[in-house]
Amino acid sequence: MTYDLILRHGTIYDGSGGAGFVGDVALRSDAIAAVGNLGDARGKREIDVAGLAVAPGFINMLSWATESLLHDGRSQSDIRQGVTLEVMGEAESMGPLNAQMKKDFVAQQGDIRYDVKWTTLGGYLEHLEKRGVSCNVASFVGGTTVRVHELGYADRAPTPDELQRMTKLVEQAMEEGAVGVSSALIYAPGFYAKTDELIALARAAGKHGGIYISHLRSEGNQFLEALDEFLTIAREANVAAQIYHLKAAGSNNWHKLDAVIAKIEAARANGQRITADMYPYTAGATGLDAAMPPWVQEGGNQAWIKRLQDPAIRERVKREMVTPTDQWESLYLAAGSPNRVLLVGFKNPKLKPLTGKTLAEVAKLRGKSPEETAMDLVIEDGSRVTTVYFMMSEENIRKQLRLPWVSFDSDAPSMAPGGPFLKANPHPRAYGTFARVLGKYVRDEKVLSLPDAIRRLTSFPAETLKLDHRGRLQPGYFADVVVFDPNKIQDHATFEQPHQYATGVTHVFVNGVQVLKDGEHTGAKPGRFVRGPGWKKK
Repeated sequence: MTYDLILRHGTIYDGSGGAGFVGDVALRSDAIAAVGNLGDARGKREIDVAGLAVAPGFINMLSWATESLLHDGRSQSDIRQGVTLEVMGEAESMGPLNAQMKKDFVAQQGDIRYDVKWTTLGGYLEHLEKRGVSCNVASFVGGTTVRVHELGYADRAPTPDELQRMTKLVEQAMEEGAVGVSSALIYAPGFYAKTDELIALARAAGKHGGIYISHLRSEGNQFLEALDEFLTIAREANVAAQIYHLKAAGSNNWHKLDAVIAKIEAARANGQRITADMYPYTAGATGLDAAMPPWVQEGGNQAWIKRLQDPAIRERVKREMVTPTDQWESLYLAAGSPNRVLLVGFKNPKLKPLTGKTLAEVAKLRGKSPEETAMDLVIEDGSRVTTVYFMMSEENIRKQLRLPWVSFDSDAPSMAPGGPFLKANPHPRAYGTFARVLGKYVRDEKVLSLPDAIRRLTSFPAETLKLDHRGRLQPGYFADVVVFDPNKIQDHATFEQPHQYATGVTHVFVNGVQVLKDGEHTGAKPGRFVRGPGWKKK
């Protein structure tokens, strides 16, 4: 037998969670052709990978590479960690869009500029594939996106007709290849969606085999109540459901994680198909919108900014920013102090020198309170201002890492240390998530085993999303393959210096094409739009 490529003598982890074994992996065209001791078989190319781990390509269950891949399709920071599939669309997806939404997309662009040449979610993913990307791409359809499509940014329930149109948009996206429907319920306008609306959208996705995935309505003061709502949605819609970036936010809430885990495991034991994903850091990253009440944000960005210039409204917002509440999720209070709120991304060039400073430092520089400073920055930047909040415990991170039903995500773009990417400081998870799991937590601290970590990076998310022939080293499966050194894989990105690639991944193949060779990007862009179970070929 002659193959296009044989990877010889590596320690093979096939994605099943079973122990590694020494053998060979053969590729032909875009597929795995054979796995095992291939003896006399020959490859047009052969690479000796003795002493290295050979695994299926990793799946990033929450990627924000939506815009970064339009600028640089090489997906450098993730490819160099072995990620071969980016799953996008946390509540906001790149379609479906109407004419006003397209205008808003252009108006809200920051350092990365692009033309909006698509209307549907499927159209966006096809556009990416046509432009050329090194990684595979998939997406949820955003529950917030279909809401804005029909209701704009209003704080009200949809009418029966509007809700019907919203569910039709979800079904259309599922037929285009979306993997499910998503929500993020701490942010306006997604915050305005009530449980019955979310059940209807989840049911629409479920009709086509899709799952419901959610950033819960609370990860803090109302954590258990938010989980109850999530489980109700999944049960009533009769769908599999996943929790985005599982965490207990705020030191007052850290103790709740045990009860949350117990409740999820009880639901699973009762037949509900419940899973979660996580990133291995004690800080999250979002915007200053997560520090302010949702009512002030009704109507969208410009309406929010206009309200923040009204002295009476400013006083009310300032008061609510420092008042503990169960009515909305304040990451400002979860962080515990403006010293634990890091400002990392601005649109306005005049504000970029503040990148990397804490809210407390900027407030002191300006001689104002942190709350007034946060409002001023939103006004001056014309954006939500990208912000890091330190709010989780390391002990809880380790607890979550041990859970067999948790996969992994970066919750970040896939970028490179150059061009417009250097105009902001990302969370280090953009460069380090997957290497950190395999280096710090598998090798160094032995919190989880290597075979199980690989399962949860590969076959487990692929099966959760019902992806066809992805996530395993098995004949007939697509040849998404990563070769790495378990003894050397390491993340290097920090909050102070985030633009640093991880190391220790040697080779990466996407659909049989080599995109990383001896640790360096080849420039190849063989990535494809990976369609979900509801896809209907036109």
